[in-house]
Amino acid sequence: MNWLKKIGWALLALIGLTLVAGGIYLNTLKPQYTGELDLPGLETQVEVWYDQHGIPHIYGSSEEDVQRALGYVHAQDRLWQMELLRRIGPGRLSEVFGPDLLKTDKLFVAMGIEEYSKNTVQNIDSTAREIRMSLAYLEGVNHFIKTGPTPVEFVLTGVEKEEYTLEDIYNALGYMAFSFARAHRTDPLLSHVRTKLGMDYLMDLPFERDSSKTEIKSYSSELSADAISGIHQNLKALENLPVPQFIGSNSWVIGPDKTQSGKVILANDPHMGYAQPSVWYEAHINSPGYERYGYYLAGVPFPLLGHNKNVAYGLTMFQNDDCEFYLETPDPQNTQQYLTREGPKKYGVNGKTILVKGEESVNFSWLTTENGPVINEVLDPVQNQSPVSMDWIYTSKENKLLLALYGISHAEDLPSFKSALPNIHAPGLNVMYGDKEGRIAWFGTAKLYQYPDSVSTYLYRDGARDARAPERYLDFDENPQAIDPDWGYVYSANNRHAPKNGVTVPGYYLPENRAKRITQLLDANDQWDRAQVETMINDITSPVNPGILKALIQQLEGMDLSTEQVAFLDQAKQWSGGYEMEDTVPALFHRWVYNSMEAIFLDEMGKENFEVFLQTHLFKKAIAPFLLGKESVWMDDVSTSDKTETLQELVQGAFSKAWSSLEDDLGTPDQWQWSKVHTLEHEHPIGRVKWLRSRFNVGPFPMSGSREVINNIMFPYTADGMYKVNAGPSTRRVIDFGDIENSRSILPTGQSGNPMSPYYKDQAEMYNKGEFRKMLLNKKEIQDSSDSRLQLNPAEN
Repeated sequence: MNWLKKIGWALLALIGLTLVAGGIYLNTLKPQYTGELDLPGLETQVEVWYDQHGIPHIYGSSEEDVQRALGYVHAQDRLWQMELLRRIGPGRLSEVFGPDLLKTDKLFVAMGIEEYSKNTVQNIDSTAREIRMSLAYLEGVNHFIKTGPTPVEFVLTGVEKEEYTLEDIYNALGYMAFSFARAHRTDPLLSHVRTKLGMDYLMDLPFERDSSKTEIKSYSSELSADAISGIHQNLKALENLPVPQFIGSNSWVIGPDKTQSGKVILANDPHMGYAQPSVWYEAHINSPGYERYGYYLAGVPFPLLGHNKNVAYGLTMFQNDDCEFYLETPDPQNTQQYLTREGPKKYGVNGKTILVKGEESVNFSWLTTENGPVINEVLDPVQNQSPVSMDWIYTSKENKLLLALYGISHAEDLPSFKSALPNIHAPGLNVMYGDKEGRIAWFGTAKLYQYPDSVSTYLYRDGARDARAPERYLDFDENPQAIDPDWGYVYSANNRHAPKNGVTVPGYYLPENRAKRITQLLDANDQWDRAQVETMINDITSPVNPGILKALIQQLEGMDLSTEQVAFLDQAKQWSGGYEMEDTVPALFHRWVYNSMEAIFLDEMGKENFEVFLQTHLFKKAIAPFLLGKESVWMDDVSTSDKTETLQELVQGAFSKAWSSLEDDLGTPDQWQWSKVHTLEHEHPIGRVKWLRSRFNVGPFPMSGSREVINNIMFPYTADGMYKVNAGPSTRRVIDFGDIENSRSILPTGQSGNPMSPYYKDQAEMYNKGEFRKMLLNKKEIQDSSDSRLQLNPAEN
């Protein structure tokens, strides 16, 4: 039997050698945080000090040098993320992930982001400072691509590395702009309701302004219902995107009269889809005359969020409507033409070959009209229906986004900051500002327009009759904004703003829940400090949901309830709206809400359109009015012809269903802890492969918080009542000009997107607990606390 032992030992040795070799290989794929490297294009040496969480602090003798260094270090931590982000706009995801992403690619190809980016680059001034800084950044990125280790994701997928160009930057910004748009989710649904159900049903939905809700104040021919459903089902392909989508956000800036120090405090937590790596890459760059601690999108050279010792700024989504759908009329005399107000016009015809991993390439063609691309060619179920075109303001106006980002990231006071904002035409942004001089401001930033009162921007328009151009575009000073308001703060929670000069900006605004809580807290305190703001940004109390729950309980009057149910509901009546992990009331509340809304809307909408409804802000805005007792045509169950249902009947049935499902899933009410149904896993695209999940994904974690509280830990409503978190704060930042060097922040997982890096997930537990870390600005403190130093030296090209 000795020979069996020898074979066994040989196999063990082979396995051991394989593991050692694999470990050595994987170790070579780590980012380099120490030592020296040559970087072509540098004029002088650049130092990169990495703090204990892997954030680079870059010091150089010129801004172009630090931009080159930024490009290099950004790429070595986030090249895979850069690769995916730049592929979305041109429709190149199928090359990596195969046919599952083909519909998504077709959609983005037809949207025209790639062509728009090419045209923008062809017309830029290459001597402009923002372009020179962008090219310096790209030099750093491309040097890493040429000389650095290949990230493991490229190895696993077989994707070849390619150099980056200016077009890639604009393509990434194009995806950001599309992700912010909401019309493609909501307009088709509203048109479906009008077409299939009628105006009574349409007008009972809360898509127009309600002046009773918390608003931000300014200071100083029909498409068939089946076709519309098809549009929605295909747009659900966006859920398969391997990068996060942009969703919402909170921000508030407290003026000096409301802080203990007499200095401004800015808070910001942009809400985005969770993924691994997380959205933002942090970097602190310093050269003579320029310093910023910034938050960067993958492949974009200027920070979208940032601060230094003089100014700070943040962003939330404005939620304005910047996308219109047109129902086109084919020319009955010529199938190659469509009708317009000026007479028949010929369709434009476009084509592109889309590469698909593991399959034959797809030759894709689509039509365009004067209103935009015809999306029927993109979305299979609307083939052979009346053409629908999509007009998107992002691709219809001159692109000055890089100039805008350069301007806001280089401003040192309010006038210079404001002067950069008119260069943002899309996406719509609430831009928040504060500075060391005590100035605070909020700007609704986008190329806004005004239509006649008779025109609804929420419904399909008639391409043969309606004018494409709005009545007029607003000058930037007409946009909603507030500068140093008397009440001492500015804020945004993606809620609607009050009309300015009688002009209401159409949009897809979120309900007042977060806005109401933010203003309640800010109004009640005139002695804010950083620690209090950190507590507030982690607040998990809803000011709205307890009222909804009490209204639901009132609807149970006369219902035969068990002793256990009565006892639990007595406890629920005392609920303050909190979402701690050990709380049990939230589990019942959300199942009850979902079941009630399903009972109200599903019978008229049908399953597919109800699922679409769940994904819209319209659904969130409908919860409170409908469950608080709104009389509506939607209450009647159209599937029963012999009676008209009431809200009470629907709510009682929803309660029984929710209670039974919780007993089946979790047991007795004392076991209904929120942590059992509300969980978060940060998913990496490679982590979708089961045996790689634990290596690439981060989590899962039980989570406190909920939808539409300040700490907005979001989840989609589903019939099973198990709430897998899919979005939330992409960072939490608190900038305190009373102690600027102790301003604080956190990321959801970690700074690096490289699974071999020690900074891949080192912040995850801190984030889940609501903790923060310092954003270091003091060079001596950075050097004293640095884990590592990388020196970049000039080299020959």
